[in-house]
Amino acid sequence: MNQLLPLFVLLPVIGFCVSLLVPAKKENTLSRVVYLSMGLHTLLVFAYTIYWWLHQHEIQQSQSINLFNSAHFQFNFILMFDLITATYLLTGAYLTMLVTIYSSYYLHRESGYKRYFNTILFFYIGYNITVMANNFETLFIGWEILGITSFLLIAFYRNRYLPVKNAVKIFSIYRIGDVGLLLAMWMSHHLWNESITFQKLQNAELVSAQLQSHTWIGVFISLMILMTAAAKSAQLPFSSWLPRAMEGPTPSSAIFYGSLSVHLGVFLLLRTHPFWEHQFSVRVIIALLGLSTTILSIGIARVQSSVKSQLAYASIAQIGLIFIEVAAGWHTLALVHFAGNAFLRTYQLLVSPSLVSYLIKEQFYKFVPRQKSFEGKFLSNKLEYTLYVLCLKEWNLDAAMYQYLWNPLKKLGKRLDFITLSSLWWFILPTYFIGLYFLRFAEDKITPFAHAYLPAVFGLIGLILALKAFSERIHARLSWVLVVLNHGFIALSVSYNEHFDFFQVYIYLSGVIVAGIGGFVVLNWLKKTEMVSLDRFHGHVYEHPTAAMLFLIACLALSGFPITPTFIGEDLIFSHIHENQIVLAAFVALSFVIDGLAIMRIYARVFLGPHIKNYHSIAYRSS
Repeated sequence: MNQLLPLFVLLPVIGFCVSLLVPAKKENTLSRVVYLSMGLHTLLVFAYTIYWWLHQHEIQQSQSINLFNSAHFQFNFILMFDLITATYLLTGAYLTMLVTIYSSYYLHRESGYKRYFNTILFFYIGYNITVMANNFETLFIGWEILGITSFLLIAFYRNRYLPVKNAVKIFSIYRIGDVGLLLAMWMSHHLWNESITFQKLQNAELVSAQLQSHTWIGVFISLMILMTAAAKSAQLPFSSWLPRAMEGPTPSSAIFYGSLSVHLGVFLLLRTHPFWEHQFSVRVIIALLGLSTTILSIGIARVQSSVKSQLAYASIAQIGLIFIEVAAGWHTLALVHFAGNAFLRTYQLLVSPSLVSYLIKEQFYKFVPRQKSFEGKFLSNKLEYTLYVLCLKEWNLDAAMYQYLWNPLKKLGKRLDFITLSSLWWFILPTYFIGLYFLRFAEDKITPFAHAYLPAVFGLIGLILALKAFSERIHARLSWVLVVLNHGFIALSVSYNEHFDFFQVYIYLSGVIVAGIGGFVVLNWLKKTEMVSLDRFHGHVYEHPTAAMLFLIACLALSGFPITPTFIGEDLIFSHIHENQIVLAAFVALSFVIDGLAIMRIYARVFLGPHIKNYHSIAYRSS
């Protein structure tokens, strides 16, 4: 039984690799490849689950694959299968199979037909890794794959303005969740002194003994997990991103934001429940968050004019109720609720195009206005109208995110206009090489007082460079170089923080340097042939698809996607930050958030959106 678990990941990987080889014009061949890989996987999931339920009904665990090992750190790829995994796998396999069949007809003769199915299969790889993960490291691999495939599918209509803009906006929310997961992994390593498996977390005595002596560390990990779950499942204050994600094709909206991806925040809470179930304050926070999200979302859903937005907020409301069920310990009810909500929202989104035409006919022939609303029976007119306007404005959730999160970062970045290419040569690079020289050859000459503060100083410099890269509005190459230097200063700050094998830094920087050089070469080549800046969308993917693909790969590698050693290196870097160094951890975490946003913003501005040349047709702003 255990030996079969890797097949759940291997089958979608094989299907994805084969689909890459199929020519874009061969729609029938591509659809057959997708049907075959998804059909075999669905049959395997159902057969394995039935056999597991009838015979063993115990937690299954695959053999651990050690990706990196050192004296104080292990990065293991390990899978597990239990009731939670079975529910998510069964639901995911069946719904993804239905959506791929639907998509083959819905997207017939669409120019991005192959790109869509490549992305769906890649998403399914990430989904299977996530729901079968037996530790945070394995889960983070799938989590990152889900994030980038979400970005690509929202921006599927990449010659339009709003899909691309909303894709960047939603990727920024996902990035916040990624950092919450990174910080939870960081503190978890210090709490357990190992890469703890989710199976071990079910040992109540072990968890209780650790939390009794490390209460605040336990609360911190739990809150980081909650932040990650809230960002992924569109709970407050992140709820406004889900309707914006509906700019992608209807089938991808159904599979991502109606059924599977949006429920992975619930999955994370269920998987880590044995860790935080005895922390009463955390359970109260989860329940209150779910309750407040449900109340606000119900009101917002009732006043939406778009059927997709209505369904998005209705789904958010149901997920809020599932958060309450998880906090209360009703796991079976939460799993049933997840499956029911997933099937219902998928059906509703898939029939939504037809439903709109039916409602238009009914509006002309059978519509009778309601005399009194539900709220009007219990509230005064003034309060009713106030709530109506607030719900129309979606309680200003989107504006609040801009006002209190992104706009302050942009304003701070604009004050860094003194960072130019000349200042890089004369000040920043010399500072880096001086720090590198003292680290390698003259560390004994640094006073203990200076040595104590140098990690935070270098971490702050890296954060400043990331802020400037994020706020840069003109020079794409400058923004790209700043992101690369940000990674260099992070590595330098942590190297001053603790003595360890420099091979670990080389692992981290190897992917950064290769991706940095590759991305800069693409931008430099494009600068010689086209107009390149960050003040607007340019849409160069239309005429330079190969350059766009190469640059996207460089972006993924530079941001620590699981295709380069940088992914493992990020976790390695965090493992050398001590549990009492909150300031340094915050600098590094914020750097990872902001440089990821800067990277994807460069890609979106340069290659996506309406084409800058006026002899190309300009698409509508929205899909």
